[in-house]
Amino acid sequence: MADALAERLRPVQDGTPLMAVRRLEAWYGESHVLHGVDIDIREGEVVTLLGRNGAGKTSTLRAIMGLVPRRSGSVQYAGRELIGARSDVIARTGVAYCPEERGIFASLDVTENLMLPPVVRPGGLPVDEIYALFPNLKERARSQGTKLSGGEQQMLAIARILRTGAKLLLLDEPSEGLAPVIVQQIGRTIRELKSRGFTVLLVEQNTRFAQTVADRHYVMEHGKVVDMVRNEELAGSMGRLQQYLGV
Repeated sequence: MADALAERLRPVQDGTPLMAVRRLEAWYGESHVLHGVDIDIREGEVVTLLGRNGAGKTSTLRAIMGLVPRRSGSVQYAGRELIGARSDVIARTGVAYCPEERGIFASLDVTENLMLPPVVRPGGLPVDEIYALFPNLKERARSQGTKLSGGEQQMLAIARILRTGAKLLLLDEPSEGLAPVIVQQIGRTIRELKSRGFTVLLVEQNTRFAQTVADRHYVMEHGKVVDMVRNEELAGSMGRLQQYLGV
């Protein structure tokens, strides 16, 4: 059993990962929340982090972005070491973070929210392409943030980072609390972004949704990665996943 787990967690061999996370540790004050996280993400992949609440999924995204008070280990993106870099420097390398709380400014309309983040590198999507991806937002372009549904806020939060030029998107629970029809739309958007060459690291608790968008799934427990399942193996691995996820 231990040998099989070690084999599943072995770093990917077919090509250099776009991002390689090694021995990532993180602390909030005295609280040690990540304990040696290892993750590989290849260019063009959608990879999920699965796990119960408190497993360390969001902390992993925040540690990658340099948004925790203290971290150690290695985070290499496109061959560049990011572990000592500030979050704004990390953003300029092409990594963007979309938090679960979305961060929509209530006093600004959709277009103003969309244009707020700066373009940090070439290659961002122009506004007309963003509106083609999210036709709901085009229809609501002059609506204030307070007037948007939860699904529209999630679309806007994702749309906003596509302007920046980022190529690796860290998405935290984009399906949380949304109606099934909106979850399906978010899934279609993620698959479209993958087809356009974006790479996505996605925190999820909804395994059914994850299965529709991802190539591989890392399972987290108590601040570390305890399993990795390829998407084509997910259906046959539900027994052990249920043990991890408590469902």
